[in-house]
Amino acid sequence: MGPDVTSPAVVNIEDLRRIAKRRLPRMVFDYIDSGADREQTLSQNCQAYKEILFRPRCAVASPACDLKVSVIDQDFNLPFILAPVGSSRMFYPQGEVVAASEAGNVGTGYTLSTLSGCKLEDVKKATNSPAWYQLYLLGGKDIALKTIARAKTAGFSAIVVTIDTPVSGLRERDLRNGTKELLSRNPLKMWPYLPQMLSKPCWLSQWLADGGLMSFPNVELEDGPMGYTEIGPALEASVVTWDDLSWIKEAWGGKIIVKGVHIGEDARKAIEFGADAIVVSNHGARQLDSVSPTIRVLPEIVKAVNGEIDVLLDGGIRRGSDIIKALCLGAKSVLIGRAYAYGLGAAGAAGVARSIEILRTDVVRTMKLLGCDSVSKLDRSLVTIPDSWEHF
Repeated sequence: MGPDVTSPAVVNIEDLRRIAKRRLPRMVFDYIDSGADREQTLSQNCQAYKEILFRPRCAVASPACDLKVSVIDQDFNLPFILAPVGSSRMFYPQGEVVAASEAGNVGTGYTLSTLSGCKLEDVKKATNSPAWYQLYLLGGKDIALKTIARAKTAGFSAIVVTIDTPVSGLRERDLRNGTKELLSRNPLKMWPYLPQMLSKPCWLSQWLADGGLMSFPNVELEDGPMGYTEIGPALEASVVTWDDLSWIKEAWGGKIIVKGVHIGEDARKAIEFGADAIVVSNHGARQLDSVSPTIRVLPEIVKAVNGEIDVLLDGGIRRGSDIIKALCLGAKSVLIGRAYAYGLGAAGAAGVARSIEILRTDVVRTMKLLGCDSVSKLDRSLVTIPDSWEHF
């Protein structure tokens, strides 16, 4: 029997985080929880939301709130979409399928990482809502073209091209936890780090029953699916450039979203090279440390885009009020990553459902307190940003 995430004691995302920390081995929890280098951007992604203040319209009755949004002409019941989170199957059996199913249950979207432990076809079958496929060029152009064809056949409705990973960021917690050694399959190297896994027998038994250390079935190389140890070298050998968007768009023939935009100039480049939307993202603070929090650069990106394409945002979102602040500053919708990953790690489907419900309830409460009955009416007049932020 797993933890009861519907308990009255579970009231926010941090509660789910604590449960996930208890259930998961240290190396798995830290994979979800950690950032790059000194983790400066990791903390600032969350802290920056605290600097934005609301300007509510009081004495306004909002008996019902319309949370529906349209992004790249696709409709969602909620103003947040589940972001791509790699290796979700490590958190809970069939993790990507589980998360996609829960997103579909509430009519919102799911984005599948290239670094998924589940086949993309199985993930798409799990949801009736729009699902997007996040593309890395692992294995090179020919491998990517085959994956794009599979995603199209399976029914994915957009390709998300991540542009901020020319190399993997330095995630120091992964190094200290012996992730490389545990993946080596060398017993002598693995031995010092095995106790953290053996100390979580419930997780371990479920993980082994689900196949243990899996490969990445959506990166099909000549000798089979790509393995964990091949990721680092493959990323460095397959850097995405702006010119790659042309052949990706041609092969896909549908909507393209560029994820990993930090500055206005790159937002304009994304439009120039045919993007239908962009995601203001610093990869959950897992790549380059000391970049600005995403919510702080959102106004710059919105101004640069000037309404030509949809702007989304991820990073640091832990409460529904964070989502509202992003929408007020011009985001069409947001992507949530850790917020649902903690739920998945805590209790599988029930944990993902609880994380979605926590955020949905927060969004509705915040809107009613603001005196706003539709997310389409959220704008800059409802928030104040600090004078220390650059004004755009």
